Amino acid sequence: MFEQLGLIGCGLMGGSFALAMKRAGLVKRVVGYSKSPSTTERARQMGVIDVEAPSALLAVSGADIVLLAVPVSATEATLKAIRHLVTPNMLVMDVGSTKRDVVDAARRVLRDNVGSFVPAHPIAGKEVSGVEHADPDLYLGKQVILTPIERTQVGHLKRAQEAWEALGCHVIQMAPEAHDAAFAAVSHLPHLISFALMHGIVNQESGKEFLGLAGPGFRDFTRIAASDPKMWRDVLIANRHELVEQAKIFQRSLHNLLQLAEDSSGEKLEAMIEQASSARAGWRMGKK
Repeated sequence: MFEQLGLIGCGLMGGSFALAMKRAGLVKRVVGYSKSPSTTERARQMGVIDVEAPSALLAVSGADIVLLAVPVSATEATLKAIRHLVTPNMLVMDVGSTKRDVVDAARRVLRDNVGSFVPAHPIAGKEVSGVEHADPDLYLGKQVILTPIERTQVGHLKRAQEAWEALGCHVIQMAPEAHDAAFAAVSHLPHLISFALMHGIVNQESGKEFLGLAGPGFRDFTRIAASDPKMWRDVLIANRHELVEQAKIFQRSLHNLLQLAEDSSGEKLEAMIEQASSARAGWRMGKK
């Protein structure tokens, strides 16, 4: 049980965390701050937070757990805004989709108190954003990746894991670098490809007509292209090095498939498709 959650960023991710913590009886009081006063007010009206804070610093005053639910590009500035009130007894987490940049920012800003910070990445979300979409079930049954560093306090890591597990999450731990490499492959590159496909179609002369003919397969493949542009701009830039490496691997596979199709090499083309099809058929989310 935590006495007070300091929530910085009262949107979908932060709002859902606050609602889930309240429902699970894990926190007595939530003090929230968002850059937009209207968002903070809406969060209070919805019962996501109990008290509106006029600044990020005051949102963490008196808190024993803090969640940064801000774009990854805003992590360092947010940590600078709160660092004077971060204490060794305070658990601080984020929910960013990249981790190496977040960890580097925490090291630079928190310095002696970096042990209070437990980087976290819940594998959850929606294509919509905003506190009005906050959902206490958002994290239920989802994976949460924790990426502790050598100075992370063991007690805080344990508290973080227990809190996410109490929300119904499956928690695993990875090194920040391993996390970013993995999610470049299974999340960041797929989003980039989906964005690129939609961009390419809508900028064709007959793009609207093509979209009018699209069916369920296109709908499923491009669902993530409707994701929040600002958030994904930040994620793709933050993890650009790993993203480029994964893109090179994808480009080789795409080139090979196209070459086989162009050469009418049916058997070889079918073999590549069969390998991909079998791998996808046997894949289960959250299973290695």
